[in-house]
Amino acid sequence: MSLRRLALALVLVTSFAAGPALAQAGRSHAHDSTRTAGQGEMKHAGMHHDGMHHDGMHHGGMHAADSGFAALQARGQTAMGVDQYTSTHRFDDLPDGGRIELQRDPADTAGVRTIRAHLQTIARAFAAGDFTTPEFVHARAVPPGTDVMAARRDRIRYAFAPLPGGGAVRITTRDPEALRAVHAFLAFQRGDHRAGGTTAAPAGDAHTTHTH
Repeated sequence: MSLRRLALALVLVTSFAAGPALAQAGRSHAHDSTRTAGQGEMKHAGMHHDGMHHDGMHHGGMHAADSGFAALQARGQTAMGVDQYTSTHRFDDLPDGGRIELQRDPADTAGVRTIRAHLQTIARAFAAGDFTTPEFVHARAVPPGTDVMAARRDRIRYAFAPLPGGGAVRITTRDPEALRAVHAFLAFQRGDHRAGGTTAAPAGDAHTTHTH
């Protein structure tokens, strides 16, 4: 046998022996590629699902907050006698106390009378240490500040004054602890009612917050 024929025979034998191994390697590579692609798709789907779940939680929280505010508005209408969405609350911190205002369109004379009657009622109730109306409206016992305001009621004064669209209750005190309680109560009211008002800073300055 010539050297050329011997070399050709060796090439054929080597190719035949390597064929199954190459085929197996090809199948393994294809399987790994398919598994990697599948894992990528599953990971992407999982991320998409997690994103949908997060968005659902976010929107669910917003829905719960809106439902809670709507319930508060409904209780407010029951307690105050006027539509809360067409009336405007304002809660001002002042250096010697604060002020609660509630007004609506002055053309609604019946509504204005109802507001004035309500504010006079709560002025008398607060002076007696009775905060059951805000407890009902906000659906919680002892709103912030009211425990101290009730305990130190003899050091706080409440005075009603009419306004064109309703009225206001002016709160005054010279007692530092009572003053802090009044400001805590008004801050709570601003937040829950999403209302505007003047906020007292610790240094005695003040800035105005706007209705949401």
